[in-house]
Amino acid sequence: MKSLSLPSAGGIARRGLLKLAAAAATGALLFSGLAHAQAPAKTKVAAIYTVPVEQQWVSRIHKALTAARDRGEIDYTFSENVTNADYERVMRQYAEQGNKLVVGEAFAVEAAARKVAKDYPQTAFLMGSSGKPQQPNFSVFDNYIQEPAYLTGMIAGGMSKSGKIGLVGGYPIPEVNRLMQAFMEGAKEVNPKAEFTVTFIGSWFDPPKAKEAAFAMIDKGADVLYAERFGVSDAAKERGKLAIGNVIDTQPQYPETVVASALWSMEPTIDEALKQVKAGTFKADDYGQYSLMKHKGSSLAPLGTFQSKIPSDLIAKVDAKQKAILDGSFTVKVNDKEPKSSAR
Repeated sequence: MKSLSLPSAGGIARRGLLKLAAAAATGALLFSGLAHAQAPAKTKVAAIYTVPVEQQWVSRIHKALTAARDRGEIDYTFSENVTNADYERVMRQYAEQGNKLVVGEAFAVEAAARKVAKDYPQTAFLMGSSGKPQQPNFSVFDNYIQEPAYLTGMIAGGMSKSGKIGLVGGYPIPEVNRLMQAFMEGAKEVNPKAEFTVTFIGSWFDPPKAKEAAFAMIDKGADVLYAERFGVSDAAKERGKLAIGNVIDTQPQYPETVVASALWSMEPTIDEALKQVKAGTFKADDYGQYSLMKHKGSSLAPLGTFQSKIPSDLIAKVDAKQKAILDGSFTVKVNDKEPKSSAR
């Protein structure tokens, strides 16, 4: 009889371990593939800015998109300091690269930006614009922060001792005009005799020029300055005057100068646009409403270092007006006309 050759116990154990290892490796690969398949794809988003990302207005868009990137929702790339002449080229480049959403500001390049949008109907465009949405994919937004601007105007009117208030802006476009107009109306509610000096410097980012314009207003008696541009608060600080911030809160940098600020938060706007892009339902629309206080797109900055310096009765008036804005019993009028100086 032929004897049978049985495998040793050690051989069986080794083969068993090899089978277990192979099974484990296969399972790990399957799990990895499943996890990869289940991971939500990030939305490619690009932004085009004509100024540095440190500039007030642009910084709010950049902040909101950076937050979405940090949450893992988007792949975010951007270009800053893009000239008007290069804007169309950069827009096309980002569309060609497969970005699902392109964000930017079209104020000085409306025709070119809208032309690009027509050429790339599958790309969603969300642009700061004075115009209307353009079907099917060109949506617009704006910093509709006239509500907190009105509240900061009330504070300025109550804090000014001379009754002379200066306003320095970039350009007299609707986006700037409506904030200045609301600010002035707020100041007049508290001090009907308030006088205003208004200057536009013809630039979105020229702090030295804005500073010089502010100095000229101070020389004429202004003791509170509306800092729509960087550089104004520096002038107020140097001359011992007060300033009102716009779009961002600069009180930490000017704790004895900046009394209050009207803040703009782009997160509600960006989040809604991303929601529509991901759902495949993005269409031409006006996203300006998401900058209103009821959507938490704007707010009055904390008074911080000036909390105890502002008269309590003035704070009470501002609080009451803010409540009226939020409950809908008071509406801040939108006035896009260029504001004019009233100081004699």
